[in-house]
Amino acid sequence: MIAGGLGGSTGDMMMHSLDTVKTRQQGAPTVLKYSTTGDAYLTIFREEGIRRGLYGGVAPAFMGSLPGTMIFFGSYEYSKRHLLDMGCPDSMAYLIGGLVGDLFASIIYVPSEVLKTRLQLQGRYNNPYFKSGYNYRGTIDATRTIIRTEGASALFYGYKATIMRDLPFSALQFAFYEKFQEWAKLYRNSRDIGIPLEILTGGAAGGLAGVMTCPLDVVKTRIQTQVRTGPSAAAAVAPTAAASAAAATQATSTHTTTSSKSPPPLPSQHRTISTSSPSTAPPPKPGTTVLNTSSIFKGLHIIYQTEGIQGWFRGVGPRMVWTSVQSGTMLVLYQSILRGLEKIAPWDEKEGDVLV
Repeated sequence: MIAGGLGGSTGDMMMHSLDTVKTRQQGAPTVLKYSTTGDAYLTIFREEGIRRGLYGGVAPAFMGSLPGTMIFFGSYEYSKRHLLDMGCPDSMAYLIGGLVGDLFASIIYVPSEVLKTRLQLQGRYNNPYFKSGYNYRGTIDATRTIIRTEGASALFYGYKATIMRDLPFSALQFAFYEKFQEWAKLYRNSRDIGIPLEILTGGAAGGLAGVMTCPLDVVKTRIQTQVRTGPSAAAAVAPTAAASAAAATQATSTHTTTSSKSPPPLPSQHRTISTSSPSTAPPPKPGTTVLNTSSIFKGLHIIYQTEGIQGWFRGVGPRMVWTSVQSGTMLVLYQSILRGLEKIAPWDEKEGDVLV
């Protein structure tokens, strides 16, 4: 648990700024200055700085990462070893162990993920450069405001979407990692493949799993960061979405008709900025479409209809880099700390040497 907690939290903190870029790209698809990873990174750094900009939301991220990864690896190792003792095939034991670990850890990291993504999307307090629909003074203020205005259950908003992203990610990550480790050991003809190959196998596993689960991450981010309002606001949003859809089907109509429907995004501060997904694929469709659902499958369908395949993979670049570095760092540190602990207090090799 200690090895997993240290490895996971170190990887998360190293790549938090890139995660912020990914969150902005996924949560604000209409903002052109965040359209590419490089532009988004430089823009946030120049306008908002490091602490409140690129590292906005780092406090809840750390508070969730350290205990969350400790619970994950503790549950993973416990369930995995018991399954192996029962004669379960190795691949199935890794898969089930990853699922069990994520289920237990989600109780901790989902609330922290909600706080983190909202603060990342917001940026600095009273941000003059980007209006996200949020304006929290910090982590404590965000927690109090969410509980007061939306209820404590809002801290678990997007729980199912998060689980449906992280369970497949963990399963794919460890499946790829085990296979890459096997190939590396065959290549080196040794159990000790060295630090460079340890980093490569862990990073490749995380990056590949991150790319494959990017559509789930897009939906999760938009669900968790949406500004939830009362029935009146929701009623006001629905006609806007309907009008946008009508405008999209009448692209050949006069310019005056189109421009009359364009202004709503300005006063629509009550709409869910992080869940609105206008098409960015050519030819551009006028207006915006509100993702007014908490269902990940409906969310995927809506994004595909309005933005196409590229909507599913918005922010895939920073996500791939983030998951690669985070996974490589986490697994290398995890293995190194485990080996150090094994020297201090050796255990049975069959039980303790599953990831090595």
